[in-house]
Parts: sequence; structure tokens; C-alpha cells
Amino acid sequence: MFKIVPSLSIAEGKIVRIQQGDFTKQLKYNYSPLDVALLYEDNGIEVIHFADLDGMQRGEPVNYRTLEVLSGYTKLKIDFLGGIRTDGDVNKVLEHGATYFTASSVSVKSQELFASWIISYGREKLSLQADVVNQKIVYQAWQKKTDIDLFDHVDFFYQRGLKYLKVTDINRDGVLDGPNFEMYDSVVKRFPNAMVAASGGVRSIDDIRRLRDMGLYAVIIGRALFEGKINLEQLQEFTPNGPPPSS
Repeated sequence: MFKIVPSLSIAEGKIVRIQQGDFTKQLKYNYSPLDVALLYEDNGIEVIHFADLDGMQRGEPVNYRTLEVLSGYTKLKIDFLGGIRTDGDVNKVLEHGATYFTASSVSVKSQELFASWIISYGREKLSLQADVVNQKIVYQAWQKKTDIDLFDHVDFFYQRGLKYLKVTDINRDGVLDGPNFEMYDSVVKRFPNAMVAASGGVRSIDDIRRLRDMGLYAVIIGRALFEGKINLEQLQEFTPNGPPPSS
């Protein structure tokens, strides 16, 4: 079933959004992460994407306290991203309440380590985050550019059993310009057995329907929800466990 996965990007315990991977372009929202998570849960959301922005910059997870609060006071499954580089990092985020974890930089800097995690933690437990600019991989809080092609990067892990994949076109992220549909169509066709999630640029319910119809597994939504471009009632068609739309 196609999944809606709201994103909570956390810096210093607060919700923010980064535009196009630039930490100098921060949109800050005056909402409690717990209040937002509870609202999502009440509307049938099952999984949230927890992006630890401080952890991305530091190179190790930071916002454990917020993770622990969301885990302790909701029944949401939490997919944690941000600074995971070692087995110790993985174990610590899982101990603090993450259900799943997602990693990016370690897949570039330590390919064999990330590949080993597919076996040691299980392919249901982790996702590969592939962030791209002009189809080339970027990493380390989006500050490091490479000449690594998206498809070559993903294929290395796909051949080793990777199941879950999140792909973000950084030029589209946080600016509500629409997803890179052509890229996602290519990814789904190239890796037919992968569960592909789209992230970045989603601006309307029609964008979500189009991604679903292209065969993606999930869509990650951030700014569009916070700024009312998409509302939770509209998402009821994708969240069968949520309350019915009001008449």
C-alpha cells in the first residue's frame, strides 16, 4: 500500500525546514514536534520521517531527547535520519525509540559497512537515502558533492539486497516546485524490486497521486503540510486507518 510519510526536520529540538540543502535558508515553525506528531497520528499516519539536522551537521545523532518523546507519547513508527555513521549510532537511535533508520553519508564513505547493515540489521530495518544534484550524489549534510551517478550508487546496494530507497533531488527540496517526476520514473523502472520513496518538491495532492500512479512506495512530505498546500483531510484517501473526511 502506498504510504504518506510526513517529515519532521528537527534542529535544537524545534521543527525547521531547509531549502535546497542550504542550512542558511531555514524556515522555522512555531509548532511542538509532539503536538504535530499527535495530530498526524490522529489522522491515520503510521510512519514519520525524523530528520536530525543537528546530527547531519555534526556527523552523529544529536536530538535523542525529541526522538524519545515522540516514541514515548505516540504509537507512530519513526524512521530516523541524521548523522548515523557507526553501529553504535544505529544502536543508540534504536534504543531511544526509532523503529527504522536511514543513512546517507556512510553509504558514500563506507560502502561495505552500509552494505553489511542490510544483513546485520535486516533489509526491513534500514533505508538508503540518496540525495542528488544533477543526478550526482551529494552527502554530509548536502555539503559534499561527488561525481557518483545516482544509479551506480543505488545499484551497488540493490545488488546486495537493499529494499528501501529514498531519493531526493536537492534542487527541489523545500521550495514547492514539484517533484522530479522524470527521475523517479527512471528509478522505479531501473530498480523494480526496490520500495522507492520520493522526497522533495511535493506541493499538491495531485503530485502525490501522480507519484503513486508511477509505482512509488511512499512520498515524504514536509513544507507543503506545514504551509497548508496539502491538508490532512486530503490525505485520507491514502490513510485508510484515519477518520473519514468531514461532510
